[in-house]
Amino acid sequence: MDNTQKPSPAQVAHAWREFKHKPAELAGADTTRLAFADPEFLLRPETRGIRFELEMLKPELELARQGIAHTIVVFGSARFVSPQVAADRVAMAQQHNDAEVLALAQRDERNAVWYEHSRQLARLVAQYSEGKPQAEQLTICTGGGPGVMEAANRGAFELGAPNVGLNITLPHEQTVNPYVTPSLHFEFHYFAARKMHFMMRAKALVAFPGGYGTMDELFEIITLVQTQKERPVPIILFGSDYWKKLVNFDLMVEVGTVNRQDLDLLSFCDTPQEAWDTIRSYYGLDSGGL
Repeated sequence: MDNTQKPSPAQVAHAWREFKHKPAELAGADTTRLAFADPEFLLRPETRGIRFELEMLKPELELARQGIAHTIVVFGSARFVSPQVAADRVAMAQQHNDAEVLALAQRDERNAVWYEHSRQLARLVAQYSEGKPQAEQLTICTGGGPGVMEAANRGAFELGAPNVGLNITLPHEQTVNPYVTPSLHFEFHYFAARKMHFMMRAKALVAFPGGYGTMDELFEIITLVQTQKERPVPIILFGSDYWKKLVNFDLMVEVGTVNRQDLDLLSFCDTPQEAWDTIRSYYGLDSGGL
């Protein structure tokens, strides 16, 4: 057995969960090890702050080394599949004459439009950056998983553009998609550190339809900009019908939980070109660079 094989994200998550339940077994850890070379010590609850700092520092140093300064962050549901995969599922369901499975496959087929929109938006970003000095390039950045994230990484990959994947280790094993540039693939245990890295280099954030995770990321970003903890950037809600049905932003103004100007932090778009035009106009990219 190759003991140097890298553990999978699920193995890391499971190891962490097991460690938290069995701290007594580590009481006899080798005290002669140098502290930074002692994995049992680094996984103790008391060293959580050090682990968090390392999760911040490692991607920061490597992204800087590779010259990744400006990103377009794309996030949304991990459950959407490509049009081809969706079509295959429909065909298979029709062959088996299963009405329930067919209904789910047809839903996948309807949702596949979001996958394709994400892919096309990433291609527009990659086309803009092609041939530009590195300091002016925009790099697609996602959570590295499937669905909308995969589509955006794929769009950049198809044009030969580097792209970033900030993956999170989960017990159900969210594996990184195959389109992330290998040297720009980072694994996180802490959601907070991952979300900070999303924002640190972001020139725009594009939120496609998604679930709890998408909502969490979106509203944390809105709050950071609203409270001036972060600089203003375009925050684009892709799929206006979805977002306006999901969140009644006007009601929030009506009852006074947010100010009318707080809605100006958001833009609604329905096509990749419209989203890209919003970013391009915000920074005046037609008349210069970033």
